[in-house]
Amino acid sequence: MRRIYFLAVGLLSMAAANAQVSFGQMQNQIPRSKEGINVFDVQKDDKEFKGLSVDLGGAFNMDFQAINSFNDQPANFPAPSKITGYRLMNTENNFVLPAADMTIGAQLFDGVRVNLDIYLASRHHNDTYARGGYLQIDKLDFIKKDFLADVMKYATIKIGQMENNYGDAHFKSSDNGSTLRNAFVGNNIMNAFTTEMGIEVYYNRNGWVSMLGATNGNLNQGTQEVIYPTLSPATPDANTSVSPTILAKFGYDKQINEDLRVRLTGSYYHNANLGNSNLYSSSRSGFGFWGVLNNSAYKNNGVDVASSYNSTSTPEATFNPNFKNWATSYMINPFVKYKGFEFFGTIELASGGDKAGVDDKRTADQYAGDIVYRFGKTEQFYIAAKYNTVSGKLSNADAKKVTVDRFESSVGWFMTKNIVAKLDYVNQNYRDYTQFIGNVPTGNANNFYGGKFNGLVFEAAISF
Repeated sequence: MRRIYFLAVGLLSMAAANAQVSFGQMQNQIPRSKEGINVFDVQKDDKEFKGLSVDLGGAFNMDFQAINSFNDQPANFPAPSKITGYRLMNTENNFVLPAADMTIGAQLFDGVRVNLDIYLASRHHNDTYARGGYLQIDKLDFIKKDFLADVMKYATIKIGQMENNYGDAHFKSSDNGSTLRNAFVGNNIMNAFTTEMGIEVYYNRNGWVSMLGATNGNLNQGTQEVIYPTLSPATPDANTSVSPTILAKFGYDKQINEDLRVRLTGSYYHNANLGNSNLYSSSRSGFGFWGVLNNSAYKNNGVDVASSYNSTSTPEATFNPNFKNWATSYMINPFVKYKGFEFFGTIELASGGDKAGVDDKRTADQYAGDIVYRFGKTEQFYIAAKYNTVSGKLSNADAKKVTVDRFESSVGWFMTKNIVAKLDYVNQNYRDYTQFIGNVPTGNANNFYGGKFNGLVFEAAISF
């Protein structure tokens, strides 16, 4: 943490000592304020390069949560399960741990800038650490003046460890302290988010948008050999290598007239040999609803069982299909804005290996749609509603698919373009989950059996 402070102080000192260094003269950058809402992918602008310039930004949020959890598990299980003392943990109506981010960037050359994103305080890690960093190239003048200028007028290259551009939903989602662009508190239930080392090449022209990218498939970087233990004599070994991830996006985005904008994109993600993480388990900052559907400690056949157990091994209110060996996902995102009305949708079809060492296909499907109405002189107020549903088997051996659905509504006020306050109502339900995990009926109780939670969250966020 101290090193980050020292770096910030050093940048300020450098600017004071060297008049050639300026602040905030950044090219081709998506604003972190209200002005960045509904700006997707990358953008080009005509800002003049005025020499080396430094960018320093931050994002903070604070939530007050009043949510209750319920399920269909009885307080004391009858024989022969011999599980006693089980109950969901009560959650207080109180503030949750705030989150904070820092962004450090620099305009290094005409059409070339670097960006470093840092989680200062996040709920799933105790220390400050880098979320990612990348180089964005919009001109190749560092090779030769006007080199491939006709191509680079429409093209952008991003290289580094960065938030990979799969789908459009992540542009409207919360990430740690950066929650200003999300009209709600929650993200999609099956949250597609990862940061991997790679390259993305964009070509956007006359309303057509396209991107082709590749990463090394690793969330945590390293050169060590990947070795998994043999699962059992009856199953083959799990993957012992990690394949590159292939990303692609294609669509159309056009401001038809002063009042109407229409956008439609399709995105593709594929990894032939997954590592220890996947697209739906890679968020390291947590999610919007805290402590829901967690249980107090209880005894299973006289043995103490740890608290906070749930069947999908994902944080709180999300769904992770937990694909193994390989994974492929498609996402379609329509977006329409007419005056103050906005509609954004997600159709996501995901598939992957059933379990470690088994390539048999398993699927999970997600559908989401939200409507936002923005009003006021600068559209500083909004009301919004969203419905999201996910269904899929947790294993091919399961008799039924499980389903998770959520209704969410929100009202918000942008006090300035950098400050927003929102009040969010959520109601999320889990269907067709089994009563026990493991040996039936003596396994661990499943918190998602008949599970649901609902309540209110008040969130205040700042981003600059």
